Amino acid sequence: MERLEYDLLFRWFVGIGVDDAAWDHSVFSKNRDRLLEGDIAAKFLAAVLAQPRVKKLLSSDHFSVDGTLIGAWASMKSVKPKDSSGEPPAQGGGRNAEANFHGQKRSNDTHASTTDPEARLYRKGKGKETKLCFIGHGLMENRHGLLVDACLTQAGGHAERVAALHMIEPRADRPTAITLGADKAYDAEGFVNELRSMNVTPHVAQNTNGRSSAIDGRTTRHGGYVVSQRIRKRIEEAFGWIKTIGGQDKTRFRGRDRVGWAFTFAAAAYNLVRLPKLIAEAG
Repeated sequence: MERLEYDLLFRWFVGIGVDDAAWDHSVFSKNRDRLLEGDIAAKFLAAVLAQPRVKKLLSSDHFSVDGTLIGAWASMKSVKPKDSSGEPPAQGGGRNAEANFHGQKRSNDTHASTTDPEARLYRKGKGKETKLCFIGHGLMENRHGLLVDACLTQAGGHAERVAALHMIEPRADRPTAITLGADKAYDAEGFVNELRSMNVTPHVAQNTNGRSSAIDGRTTRHGGYVVSQRIRKRIEEAFGWIKTIGGQDKTRFRGRDRVGWAFTFAAAAYNLVRLPKLIAEAG
C-alpha cells in the first residue's frame, strides 16, 4: 500500500488516478475473503480458456489427469494427538523446542496438525517421506498440454481418482467417447468402470505389480492408447512450473480453501505463460 503512494506504474495497473487516495490495507483482507467465496480462481481459469483464440487450441476429445503433493504450511512438530495425550516430552526451551517422535505411531485418525488441521499426513509411495500436505489435481488437454481444470483436495489414497472423475465428468456429456490418460495409481476397477459408464475410454497405465490390471486388451490394442501414455507425461511439465516458478511446492497458506485458491491461480498462470507462443504458432 505504501508503494501505491508514489509508484505511478502500480497506480496504473490497479486503476487508481494520480491524485486519488490509495486504499487502506484492510481492503486486501476483505477482497481475499470475497475471492474465496466467489470461487474466483476457477472462474479466472475458465475465462482464460474461453477466449476465442485459446478455445480453438484445445482438444475436446483427449485428456490426461494426475495429482501432485503440495506441502502444507505446517511442520511435523505441529502434529499432536487429537485427544492431547501421549505427546512426547519437549527438550529445551522456547517455541521451537526439540521433540522426539521415535517409535511413536502417528496417523490421520489419531493425530492432526495444530497449525493447519486440514493438512494430512501422507506419502506418495513406499520408501517416500511422510509429510503434511494436500494434493493438487490437474486435467490437461492433450493437443497442446494446457490445463483445463485444477482443484485441490486433502491428501488420501482415493483422492486422485475421485478428483479425476469430478473434473472429467462435465466433458463426458457428448455422443462420442473421449479418452483420459493416467498413470498406474489410477488403475483401479472401480475408477475404470466409472469412466466407461460416462463414455470415457480409460487410457490408464497398467499396474501389474503383484496384481491384475483393470485395463485389458480392449483398450491396450488400440494405437491411441500408446499415444495417450506418451502424451500424459506432459502434465508433469505443468506441475513442475506450478511448484517451482509458481511457488506451490510448499504453500504459504493454511486451510484447504486458500491453498486450493493459490493452486488454481498458479494453473491459470501456467497457461498464460504458454499461450502467447502457442497463439503465434497457430497463426
